[in-house]
Amino acid sequence: MDSTHRSKEKLNLRDNLKEKTLLFRFFKLVQSHIAASSSGDKDGEGEASGKISEEDLDLPFIEFLKKQQLQPKIRAVVLYAIAMADYDQDAADSCEKLLTTRDGIKTLALYSSSIGRFANAQGAFIYPMYGHGELPQAFCRFAAVKGALYVLRMPVTALLMDQEKKRYIGTRLASGQDILCQQLILGPSYKIPSLDMPADASDSNLTRKVARGVCIISSSIKEASSNVLVVFPPKSLQEQQATAVRALQLSSNVAVCPPGMFMIYLSTPCTDAFTGKQYINKAMEVLFSTQASDDSEGHLETTSKNIEDTKPVLIWSCVYVQEITQGTSGTVLSCPMPDENLDYRDILESTKQVLRSLCVGKFYSYFCTCRRYRPGFWLIMEASELNCTCQ
Repeated sequence: MDSTHRSKEKLNLRDNLKEKTLLFRFFKLVQSHIAASSSGDKDGEGEASGKISEEDLDLPFIEFLKKQQLQPKIRAVVLYAIAMADYDQDAADSCEKLLTTRDGIKTLALYSSSIGRFANAQGAFIYPMYGHGELPQAFCRFAAVKGALYVLRMPVTALLMDQEKKRYIGTRLASGQDILCQQLILGPSYKIPSLDMPADASDSNLTRKVARGVCIISSSIKEASSNVLVVFPPKSLQEQQATAVRALQLSSNVAVCPPGMFMIYLSTPCTDAFTGKQYINKAMEVLFSTQASDDSEGHLETTSKNIEDTKPVLIWSCVYVQEITQGTSGTVLSCPMPDENLDYRDILESTKQVLRSLCVGKFYSYFCTCRRYRPGFWLIMEASELNCTCQ
């Protein structure tokens, strides 16, 4: 090794050590702020109290990270892999959703508290067996235990409306039976004429789009790892990339693909279908070994793995763009569709709002943390039955 190479090695080591020191200092500051906030300490701000000042909390998160002297690569990891920012935070003027320090710290706190919650889960994320489509099944089974009727193979063919009062009063089943009700909740994918607004305004809530990709691959994108999350920050795939692209790999041990294979789910928010699909296809090119094909939707790949290429082979893929319908209120209630986020925070919050509007004065809902009920579950019960030590 020549002297020039040695000097470069020392310089790189010195730079890496400095980056690690600054990152450690930042996480220590975040932990101190979380601890001070959770303890209810309202006395003072700054380093003495361990809390981040209100002025800094109102800053864009990227400006706060720059203030902590974190390097661009480290900032990208914090912003897009941990704080889960979707849009280019460097483009403050054109950024559709600029993350504040307050929201960023809140997500970091959730991420930190999620790590190590389960013995067999190393990261901060858990995922259901058989895919996320099993979650509605879990809800229906839980609701049935609590007395709800859960009917199979009986689709709804029509909605019943009171013409005089201009409100929906029930549904008609495929069997011809009419079910009358005081409140009606529909899935967000159902489009019905609104009684509260003009017909031409009914599509005004279709404001967002999400490009999604589902892939089956021959081997893991990371050797010796079965479940992996890969994040492509804005501008990492191409210069015009304005949103982050995330790729979640799950193995066959969670029953989402054939044995010995892996499933990759990719997603990114987008303003138009062409751009969204372009980002997804570019991420697939980076991650997988594929044949050139004009149609990337629903095709089978027959390529054999090149010995010199360590990328997994793409066996099957589907790319599509989905319009995100927001929840509605009024005579008919609905929850929003699954959005571009990997977690369920926004969906849960919207669902709780629907529950509150549905059960005003009748039920009480809260997050139980004591041992009387199953810790970490939202409980819904009549107020007269409430008997919990954590409330």
